[in-house]
Amino acid sequence: MTEPATARTGTPRPDPWADLDDEGAKPPFKALTRDEARALVATLPAVSPWRVVAVQAAVGAVVAALAWLVMGEMSYAWSALYGAGVVVVPAALMARGMTSHFSSMAPGVSAVSFMLWEMVKIAVSLALLGGAPKLVPQLSWPALLVALVLCIKVYWVALAWRGRRAS
Repeated sequence: MTEPATARTGTPRPDPWADLDDEGAKPPFKALTRDEARALVATLPAVSPWRVVAVQAAVGAVVAALAWLVMGEMSYAWSALYGAGVVVVPAALMARGMTSHFSSMAPGVSAVSFMLWEMVKIAVSLALLGGAPKLVPQLSWPALLVALVLCIKVYWVALAWRGRRAS
């Protein structure tokens, strides 16, 4: 059984589920003015999608080199490079589509553009995966999948990097 908050810390914590009365209630958020919103956006770090794609490509190259060094055969390196390509090529297509002038015209257009480019990204990824056995001689699925997963994890690294720079 868990101890109440006052027993552990010595200070009572407000109940987050308690209803606030109307007189002492603070609004849950403050609406920002246009200038305040611009100032807030200016303080938030932005990660370029092209930087993420470049890091994904670099991770893929490192994984391919390690696969070649560890396994001693180029077929493992080619498989790892192809796995990286399954992530990098669609990500580059999406980055190109999302950074185009057309995609930033209006919020509605941006949302539709994002969904369209995400569908293109998924379709290209599936097509590349489906073509792997025919395109890569002596394909090693484990090498391909390790490179693919590590390149996908670059998105999390980019988010963590963005969060660290914001503090």
